[in-house]
Amino acid sequence: MADTDSPTSEFDLHLEMDSLAGKSSMELEGLPLFSSRPIGRKISSVDITTESGIVGHGSENCGSQCIILRGIFRSIKIALFSNKLNLLVPFGPSAILVDKITKNHGWVFFLSLVGIIPLAERLGWATEQLAFFTGPTVGGLLNATFGNATEMIISMLALQNGMIRVVQQSLLGSILSNLLLVLGCALFGGGLALRREQVFNKPSAAMNSGLLLMAVMGLLFPAVLHYTRTELHFGKSELALSRFSSCIMLVAYVAYIFFQLTSQKNLYMPINEEESPTDENSVDEEVPDISKWESIVWLFTLTCFISILSQYLVNAIEYFQGASVAMNIPVAFISVILLPIVGNAAEHAGAVMFAVKDKLDISLGVAIGSSTQISMFVIPFTVVVGWIMGLPMDLNFKLFETATLIMTVLVVAFMLQEGTSNYFKGLMLLLCYLIVAASFFVHIDEDSSQEDHP
Repeated sequence: MADTDSPTSEFDLHLEMDSLAGKSSMELEGLPLFSSRPIGRKISSVDITTESGIVGHGSENCGSQCIILRGIFRSIKIALFSNKLNLLVPFGPSAILVDKITKNHGWVFFLSLVGIIPLAERLGWATEQLAFFTGPTVGGLLNATFGNATEMIISMLALQNGMIRVVQQSLLGSILSNLLLVLGCALFGGGLALRREQVFNKPSAAMNSGLLLMAVMGLLFPAVLHYTRTELHFGKSELALSRFSSCIMLVAYVAYIFFQLTSQKNLYMPINEEESPTDENSVDEEVPDISKWESIVWLFTLTCFISILSQYLVNAIEYFQGASVAMNIPVAFISVILLPIVGNAAEHAGAVMFAVKDKLDISLGVAIGSSTQISMFVIPFTVVVGWIMGLPMDLNFKLFETATLIMTVLVVAFMLQEGTSNYFKGLMLLLCYLIVAASFFVHIDEDSSQEDHP
């Protein structure tokens, strides 16, 4: 009897080993170490179905949780550890600690200023990831909108604290920074990297230049009305004209967006004379690093962090004994030069990167498109918000600032009228920005100094 039973036992044992070998390591973890079934008993289909069903249910739960955790860790790794600029992230929490412990507004301003830079860059990155799922036209609009999110946050917080001149100067500085610094670095870097003349879409650049000139008109007339003392109702006509012009500029910007999204899409298609099938394939191979919902979550998270640091940044500027006195720097220079450089960190990096890759149309869309949005949407929007809050926020940016904006728009318009670019044009824009920065470093704004004294 023993001899006749042994072959059956060996067959059953081999059959059980084969069934276990077909399971994954994840499924084997759920099996008991000792089975209650005798080895010598034949394995029925019911036994296999019952145990595999139990193991499968547990493995599905464990597998889904592991996939979710693995996805979260992967998203955090890509967002926070894929860029060397993220080494500056600890400056943000340091600014909060310094403010809580020492109340040294100079250090709080510096640390929060540096801490916002990587957050602004990551905000632009998250916007680019979301643009993969929305298409190029909507993606460009999202890029310009969230690219200016830092300026919007700082402006709203400063306006809430009654710092009207800081709002005006920081928004003006964003336009100057985009037109001279960001665009200059893009043209200069692209010209040096490619060693040839680059071609871009001339109609698109001309349209944005026209909108910038319209914005200059809206800012010029209130200033002229103020300094010529020709107001019909002194102290009221200037503010009324600013609010009316702001509403008109908002309508013009909405019409521009509608025009861009619908009837004239082909007008803004990138131009590349040396385009080849390999270039098209290389563009098609670009895939997003994260999913659509991950992009939305990161946009919300980064915007919240930027809002927190911006609050500390604005509070540091607000006090008279704050950043301006502690660092011996004029408030005008902080508002026009330093704050926009931080807010435009994402645009700066992206514009230079696209120009080096011979995608100059995208660089122009980032630099000039962002300037157009600030001048035609953000500035009028702050005037309307100030109107709602009962604050005298107007379009009179004072004579010195308005003259600087006029000359900047004219210089950029002349640089782009040919539809070509080279490194020398970029160098000229950078040198112009140095002149503007030096001018504001020696410029004393009486209105901002009055705001510092409560």
